[in-house]
Amino acid sequence: MTATLPAVRTPENGRWIDDWRPEDPSFWRATGARIARRNLILSIVSEHIGFSVWSLWSVLVLFLGPAYGVDPAGKFLLTAVPTLVGAALRIPYSFAVARFGGRNWTVFSASLLLIPSVLAAFLIRPGVSFPTLVLLAAVAGVGGGNFASSMTNINAFYPERLKGWALGVNAGGGNLGVAAVQLVGLLVLAVAGAGHPGIVAGVYIPLIVLAALGSALGMDNLAQARGERRGMRDAVRDAHTWVMSLLYIGTFGSFIGFGFAFGQVLQVQFHDQFGTPVKAAYLTFLGPLLGSLVRPVGGFLADRLGGARVTFATFLAMALGAGVVLLAAGRQSLPLYLVGFVALFVLSGIGNGSTYKMIPAIFGRRHPGNPHEARRLAGAVIGIAGAVGAFGGVLVNLAFRQSFLTTGSANAAYLAFIAFYLVCVAVTWTVYLRRPATV
Repeated sequence: MTATLPAVRTPENGRWIDDWRPEDPSFWRATGARIARRNLILSIVSEHIGFSVWSLWSVLVLFLGPAYGVDPAGKFLLTAVPTLVGAALRIPYSFAVARFGGRNWTVFSASLLLIPSVLAAFLIRPGVSFPTLVLLAAVAGVGGGNFASSMTNINAFYPERLKGWALGVNAGGGNLGVAAVQLVGLLVLAVAGAGHPGIVAGVYIPLIVLAALGSALGMDNLAQARGERRGMRDAVRDAHTWVMSLLYIGTFGSFIGFGFAFGQVLQVQFHDQFGTPVKAAYLTFLGPLLGSLVRPVGGFLADRLGGARVTFATFLAMALGAGVVLLAAGRQSLPLYLVGFVALFVLSGIGNGSTYKMIPAIFGRRHPGNPHEARRLAGAVIGIAGAVGAFGGVLVNLAFRQSFLTTGSANAAYLAFIAFYLVCVAVTWTVYLRRPATV
């Protein structure tokens, strides 16, 4: 029997696919896999740059020397602000895929990244006021929204059996943007010195243009997504939405929060070893790089072992890793500290992949005879969990800031992280593993 190929029409507002049946093996082999792969690749490119712009201030604060008059508490605020804005934007960005189409919204959201990049490239200089710096940091938050729309879009393209892998690769490629912008910052610091922060942002201007152009020429909209606009309303009424959001605070919130704060923590906690920005920049990219690379591994393991099992084990290991960091900080042991922190990045990356795999699996099991309903709800929950999880990054930066302000060290923050990871262990066990594992 010959599979029906998707009908593609091209109305005024972009290219649309009317017929999309990823669960149909014949359809998938004949044409679905090729189209999905093309959209996945282009989605990763735009999302990667979005993460870089969102993480821009984790690098730019390293350039803010005495001439800028910003103390460590102020720098933690400058990294918390874009995290907060990005978290808030993830909800409307998820909804935008259903409203405008995945391709159309990717083109628009990628183009929007030009605003914070251009502003940062030309306005950051000694003498600029702190409120202006906060405003520039807030505008960079638009990069945080790209993840939610990208994940919602890619979730619709892939069949259930491949969602863990596809979402893991998509998210991992995007997460690499955190490490990439830190490498760019290291290169600028090494070559041009700490007096040229605008170069870091300027590097991304042509890349943003290319990403938007590539999305416009190569991506597709799925017409079926337009019937899923009310998914957000239905999802907020489901208890699993908030359980998964809590777990994602522990995984992604840790990843993005540590990614933004790591360089500053090194400079404050180990000032003797990291007295200059370039010394801290040599190490800040390592954790986000490894955490991004292993995210697809988390999705792969979840596909085979079950997302809940992988997530449960990950949170146990993260509590142990935070304990190692706390011990190392008390002993002022930099090697042990780096081992513990890198382990936290790696584990959070694995947990990112496994938790996102759990979402479509949960709703697939709850609606076994209605894949459209399962996909509709899963897409909405992905957006909500992504937003709440990103807010966890704000909490990480605020925890570090408050800990340093009140105690002069980060130890109180590490104790809070350990307690939260153990809460996530208990929740995962109680909801998804106490009875025979369901996801």
